[in-house]
Amino acid sequence: MRTITVPTSLGTEFPIRRILCVGRNYAEHAREMGGNPDREPPFFFSKPADAVLTGGADMPYPPATSALEHEIELVVALASGGADIAAEQALDHVWGYAVGLDMTRRDLQAEAKRAGRPWDMAKGFDHSAPIGLLVPAAQVANPNAGRITLHVGGSLRQQGDLAQMTWSIAETITALSRLIRLAEGDLIFTGTPAGVGKVEPGDLLEGEIEGVGTVRTRIAFNL
Repeated sequence: MRTITVPTSLGTEFPIRRILCVGRNYAEHAREMGGNPDREPPFFFSKPADAVLTGGADMPYPPATSALEHEIELVVALASGGADIAAEQALDHVWGYAVGLDMTRRDLQAEAKRAGRPWDMAKGFDHSAPIGLLVPAAQVANPNAGRITLHVGGSLRQQGDLAQMTWSIAETITALSRLIRLAEGDLIFTGTPAGVGKVEPGDLLEGEIEGVGTVRTRIAFNL
């Protein structure tokens, strides 16, 4: 089995163990998806490690959907892990940060929700996690604040600030570590601001987080 990696700003490769994602971590996005951020504790889902798409490569439009949607997110890469990590020590486990896209087959997700079924095929399909360069934590002045935006075809689709996250990076790491033992190589997608929407083949997606970096991919026809 090949090792899945993400390139870093140091010119090295960061091996990925798995991808963990927190849902509805911005209040306005929770509301646009029909949730109540005042009542919901954090919840999580996952993507396979080989869902990553790097280097600005094109993303093939996936099969079995007519509602592929974008979600721009801050990604946290862990250098170490453990269980029951205290919030005060959580950031000590972080290797670095990147900008990522949690691409979603929204129609499959909606169907799964209605039937009370898992979201795996809505979230964890091939190439569903485009990601930019990983930047070492020491080079990111404040990972808990900064403008986050996504443009599609040059038009602004999503915008917000990392400070709007319901659960901070440290709180997210702590909550996850109470459910599973985290480890080196885990990536955590930390949720998306409001404004998610559909993309079509030919669309160019360009995301940016202030002080962290960028992510870029074009939606291609799945030939």
